Amino acid sequence: MSNYPASTAPNPSFVQFPQGDLAILAGSANPELAKNIARELGTVPIPSQAQYFSEGNVFVRVLENVRGRDVFVVQGVQHPVNDNFVELLFWIDALKRASAQQVTAVIPFFSYAKGDKKDEPRVSIRARVCADALEAAGCDRVLTMDLHSPQIQGFFRIPVDHLYGRHVICDYIRSMNIPDLVICSPDIGFAKDASAYANLLGVPVVIGNKYRPGHNETVVALQVIGDVKGKNVVLVDDFTITGNTLMAMAEILKDSGAKDIYAAVTHGVLSKGAAAKIGKSLIKEMIITDTIENHFDAFPPNLKTISVAPLFAMALRSVHDRTSVSNLFPEKALPKK
Repeated sequence: MSNYPASTAPNPSFVQFPQGDLAILAGSANPELAKNIARELGTVPIPSQAQYFSEGNVFVRVLENVRGRDVFVVQGVQHPVNDNFVELLFWIDALKRASAQQVTAVIPFFSYAKGDKKDEPRVSIRARVCADALEAAGCDRVLTMDLHSPQIQGFFRIPVDHLYGRHVICDYIRSMNIPDLVICSPDIGFAKDASAYANLLGVPVVIGNKYRPGHNETVVALQVIGDVKGKNVVLVDDFTITGNTLMAMAEILKDSGAKDIYAAVTHGVLSKGAAAKIGKSLIKEMIITDTIENHFDAFPPNLKTISVAPLFAMALRSVHDRTSVSNLFPEKALPKK
């Protein structure tokens, strides 16, 4: 017998699916990733249209009924950054006006995460402005991966689920069977994350020391803190734009006696000309994920892309089913063989 009075007993179907049917919408920035996520979940993205007019104006339209549905908009904020971000705002607005029950912005790469602080006079905290804009558009939740600064989650007054690409990357590194492996952070700022990589792989970690003299993306690598002599090293970072940091650290590591140098980054932003430079560098193989689809140049043989679609699919399912997302990320060290 039910414990609810007749007037307050919930509808059984509502209890089972209070969030509505799951739906995935693919924005212009990540159509292939969205399709792959949907395929992992046994569905396809809902029909939609994004049209850019000659003067730069963008028009979006959802071509299927979404009333009462739990919709996930897959739209990264990468080049062209502002176009992709404004398109995301318009998708959220269109879905809310179409009476979607919940709209989650799935942002594989959030470029403006680099603007997380006011460390110079008269500058904007860009990440906070973007957070406010997403909330104003009607976003109910954000699902993203490897924010440049995790504290950006606190810029939002809505829930933020933060995924870690290192689990997918570490699975691939294990398959490479690299002997005498050491993980290296290219700078102090990524040291904690590099330690998490090392913990997952059960290997040592060393730290690079660098500084940027200005905003021109020039990097000066100074030294490596730790022993890499006779070791194979994987440089890890959250993203790379020019590849300069990783290539400079590769030279320092070689000078310090390291053997083969690899690199692994979640977001391969790779500005024009970067891929070619990496192809000619000391980096034997660089691993990136498919959080960014469109690149300026063809990839050289030493650039390898792996997919995070299965991880995003599991996270989407957890959000939809109201189960824990954090359980997807065990941080225990693997037992040594």
